[in-house]
Amino acid sequence: MGVIRDLCHKYTVLTEDEISTIEALAPFLQTIADLTDADIFIDCPCRNADSIVVAEAKPSGVPSSYQKSVVGLLAKAENEPAVARTSRLGVSTKQMKAVTQEDRRTIQSVEPIRNGEHIIGVLIQERHIDEKFFKNQRIRSAQRSYEAISGAFTRVMPENNWLTECIDEALLIVDDAGIITFRNTLAKELYQKLGYIDDVLGQPYDNVFLVNTDPAGEGSRMEVEVGRYVLDVKYIPLGAPNMAFVLIIRDLTWRREQEKALILKSVAVKEMHHRVKNNLQTIASLLRLQTRRTGSQETRQVLEESMNRIIAIASTHELLAQSGMDEIMLSEVIRNIKSNVLRYCAEPHTKVAVVLEGDDFSVDSDVGTSVALIVSELLHNAMKYAFAPGSTGVVRIVMTKGELYSRIQVIDDGQGFNVQDASKPRLGLSIVQTLVEDKLFGSLEIESGSSGTQVTFDFKNRITIAGDVT
Repeated sequence: MGVIRDLCHKYTVLTEDEISTIEALAPFLQTIADLTDADIFIDCPCRNADSIVVAEAKPSGVPSSYQKSVVGLLAKAENEPAVARTSRLGVSTKQMKAVTQEDRRTIQSVEPIRNGEHIIGVLIQERHIDEKFFKNQRIRSAQRSYEAISGAFTRVMPENNWLTECIDEALLIVDDAGIITFRNTLAKELYQKLGYIDDVLGQPYDNVFLVNTDPAGEGSRMEVEVGRYVLDVKYIPLGAPNMAFVLIIRDLTWRREQEKALILKSVAVKEMHHRVKNNLQTIASLLRLQTRRTGSQETRQVLEESMNRIIAIASTHELLAQSGMDEIMLSEVIRNIKSNVLRYCAEPHTKVAVVLEGDDFSVDSDVGTSVALIVSELLHNAMKYAFAPGSTGVVRIVMTKGELYSRIQVIDDGQGFNVQDASKPRLGLSIVQTLVEDKLFGSLEIESGSSGTQVTFDFKNRITIAGDVT
């Protein structure tokens, strides 16, 4: 008896009185096993959705389905659906398939053990799968219910019962006596997947219902988990002669699995972008340390420019990590770039306002990363070269969304430069040109004069790996 109490304390939330009730039943298991020539068990519900085997008895006159003791082992809901159903609903379950802890196929019938309204355990009768025995059982069951079934069939769409085979839901009709008098093929297949050996046609509804709901009331709808399946169950009262109600069941398992897969994918995408961002920030920090140690102004400038480009990419991955999607709002990217450039690149005593205007729209991660680099370069050049020290000015970033291509303009009212002057190397503009043409499949236009500079580039809104619009 100590084993039962120890297991209940370890795995369940049963009270001392409830454990004593289970202990009081255990001595009778062997007698029941010998009378029924079946394995008998008591399982108690665990703190999670499974059950724990706390007592067992093997029949003396016939071989057991088990080679070893299973006391102390878990009964998983997906392997023993009858145990899960009775534990959840508090009703008897007859003749459902099960998989033992030794990976053998058996048939279970399960009765609830109650303490008032509380289900504290289940009593399980278990036998080998004997196809010949169950075939005879099905024949006798079919003979007993033949008249009721055939009568209902003639009343329910006698010439058009093909219609019930065309719907995507399992359909059951229950008569006034609580017997299933009609089911379509989807219902038959669904209950077979749930573990029922016999066709549900002709069975008492009490042995197959999935939700504790009063079908005699108004129509109700519930979502329920049965083993590894997720089902949407709907009751509709009929009130017709000898047709009490109809049960409609839709299998939502695949849909829920896809939803879980999307959530997992979102988490994975977030983690990926988060790690990329961290790695890029580490590289930027190393470059910053190197910048402080070098005595060469030219080297310091090159390192700072490289650091700013890395920060631009990192900021995009940071936003992607927050969203968990492979798309990002373009205005968020550019606001981050604006903040970083003003923090690291603005010349002392220069009062320049950066204004974001126009449309806001989402782009994929490849477009967002390239746009971040381009705007960072253009904004960095404007802050560094367009305005004299101590002067004031405005840099406008204008976004225009198109159906296939979109456009961004970076416009300043600074001192301008000679676009045609090839004597000065312009690595930043060369990078911009390459990104626009090779990565964004767009075009770049630069206009500059005494009243300022306007750089315009367009880009495809969606880019696949091959460079095609999606």
